[in-house]
Amino acid sequence: MGEIRTTNLRLNLEKPIQRQAWEYLQTMDKAVFKSYSQAVATALVDYFDRYYKKKEDPYLETRAREERFVQQIVTAVEQAMRDVLPLFLAGCLAGMGQSAGSIQPEVPASKESDCVNWDFAGG
Repeated sequence: MGEIRTTNLRLNLEKPIQRQAWEYLQTMDKAVFKSYSQAVATALVDYFDRYYKKKEDPYLETRAREERFVQQIVTAVEQAMRDVLPLFLAGCLAGMGQSAGSIQPEVPASKESDCVNWDFAGG
């Protein structure tokens, strides 16, 4: 058998963070976490990995939020293009046989995307 270290974990349920930790341990998915030891070890490794990365790079979280925001914008633009492009191309193809001045492509009413926070623009 490999090296095993034993430690006791004492949680004071009168303290909110420790109570929440206890509740997580009581409701954890037993198919994913086979034991308290595995759950605690996974949580500690994840916490300290993020802690040391943030300590080395204090702007790590800010960049991650910015990247998520940029991805939301890209997704919204892609969806808008999927919605408008077929109609635009159909109008262009239909207009190839007619004079350019007589055709005006119809553009559907713009749909606001609820998944993008546009507050950055001062709105």
